[in-house]
Amino acid sequence: MTNGLNIKKLEDDLWTSADLLRSGSALTSNQYCMPVLGLIFLRYAYSRFKMVEAELLKSRPTRNGRPLPIEASDFAEKSALFLPKDAQYSYLVSLPADIPAQSLTNIEGHVMNSLGEVVNNAMELIEQQSEQLVGVLPKDYTIFSDALLAELLRIFNNNALDDVGGDVIGRIYEYFLNKFAKTIASDDGVFFTPKSLVKMIVNVIEPTSGVLLDPACGSGGMFVQTGDFVNHAGMIANNAMTFYGQEKTPYNAKLCLMNMAVHGLSGVIRSGDEANTFYHDAHNLCGQCDYVMANPPFNVDKVKAESTSSAGRLPFGLPGINKNKEIGNANYLWISYFYAYLNDTGRAGFVMASSATDSSQARDKSIREQLIQTGHVDVMMSVGNNFFYTKSLPCSLWFFDKGKPEALLDKMLFIDARNYYTVVDRTLNEWTEWQIKNLTAIVWLYRGEVEHYHQLLADYRAALGSDKPFAEIQTDLEEQLARKRAEAKEAVENAARRDKKAVQAQYNGEISALEDKLAVAKDAVWLYEKFGEGVYQDVPGLCKIESRDVILNEKGASLTPGAYVGVAPVEDDGVDFKTRMAEIHRELLTLQEESNRLMETISKNLEEMGV
Repeated sequence: MTNGLNIKKLEDDLWTSADLLRSGSALTSNQYCMPVLGLIFLRYAYSRFKMVEAELLKSRPTRNGRPLPIEASDFAEKSALFLPKDAQYSYLVSLPADIPAQSLTNIEGHVMNSLGEVVNNAMELIEQQSEQLVGVLPKDYTIFSDALLAELLRIFNNNALDDVGGDVIGRIYEYFLNKFAKTIASDDGVFFTPKSLVKMIVNVIEPTSGVLLDPACGSGGMFVQTGDFVNHAGMIANNAMTFYGQEKTPYNAKLCLMNMAVHGLSGVIRSGDEANTFYHDAHNLCGQCDYVMANPPFNVDKVKAESTSSAGRLPFGLPGINKNKEIGNANYLWISYFYAYLNDTGRAGFVMASSATDSSQARDKSIREQLIQTGHVDVMMSVGNNFFYTKSLPCSLWFFDKGKPEALLDKMLFIDARNYYTVVDRTLNEWTEWQIKNLTAIVWLYRGEVEHYHQLLADYRAALGSDKPFAEIQTDLEEQLARKRAEAKEAVENAARRDKKAVQAQYNGEISALEDKLAVAKDAVWLYEKFGEGVYQDVPGLCKIESRDVILNEKGASLTPGAYVGVAPVEDDGVDFKTRMAEIHRELLTLQEESNRLMETISKNLEEMGV
């Protein structure tokens, strides 16, 4: 959970920075949001630059005992953005306070007299390295005082941004919109897509090469995770994939391009009115896509039916139309579009409101029945509450596959993952890396990809450093953890007062490492107890493979996983209900008595103080 904690700290720092902006300028939230995100982009880009630079230097040829200079093309091959010295965050954050005295010149040879000009120049230098960033990065930093801008640079010099594998920009962007422009954040049901949901979609889709479209691309998280997936498979994402995006909000489109550039990805992103997917196929990709991924806005209303109909991409017809000739809920418009964009072997994965899986609206149900009849609905997965960063709404993941093998055309996999997650904090849940792999493993077994499952078991054994049965490893780790906690307690108690914190800190690290390893073991046990060495079976409360006939004729075309998987059996804990209730009652009475005594003491103290 370290990354999550680091990012949360960063969010707090960003909140502080926003307050500084607000107090140090007369900017509105819309005005200052982009410049701040630009600074985060600089820091994020620098993190990835340094990581790739270190990798390149390890194998760099030498001349006269010195490594050959690294060039921009070297970074492109590693899917990273090359940063000239004057655009590197370490350079900017270490500049002296007296900028005029430094005799610095910009790319046009003009002397720079403020830190704002220097940061603007850094943005210009980066745009020279990436054609798709031209005109995208903010360059209005002269509106800030040097002191304020220097403080912002310091605030964003935070190690949490070294998590270069995550869609940090997207998450921070949503944080800003939620804090400072809530009306924008909630417009049309738009929410930032959690990283774990994006990774799940990519894992199930399994992109390798071809055209990928995200018609509601936001900050580009789908592209970033796809790039990571393809690169991890030993290919170069930019060579294997062609990325297309549509995003109605120009702000979001700029963030998408920034995010892609940091990861060395290139793509064609359309924004503005021409990119309103309800009415435009901006890239003319109907029937052309190998992959479609998206988290579209949920439950959008007042979509003009005539304009939508004219735009096409409706293989199953329009959803229901009201008396105002508007579509009252656009969920099934999106679902139809995602299917229409696919070529004959294409795959789609997308986030959708939970209500869509069994919408009783007549036209929605008709579209759903037609979809089921195609045999191309592949996997349906329910996701629990609190996965979204700012909203507590549950959702579903839908997966289409027009290239399903003949043996699976009559089948569909349902997964109910509502009770399988890790709690980050009181308002946020997520899937860990191992939990994502476990859920993906169910899909592998359904598809007959047993070799992937066996590799996952091998990965577990490697991570745990043992070939013992997973359950035995878990028991061993639980015993080790109990002993270590007892040892820590004794050591802290016996340590001198001045040494207690240091001793506790030492043991905290050891305990945390054991806890992390135990969590891996528990996930391994969770998987192995259900599927052993790789034999799929329906698991009550979790997963079930069902036929089209049952879905259409017995379940009323419902695509809700819970309607098929049922409820997991509840284990008898051996505790008598009446006995336990009596114990709870006695505990409550004791607590009440203690509370009364405490209130009496407080009241007496207040009287003595004359209050």
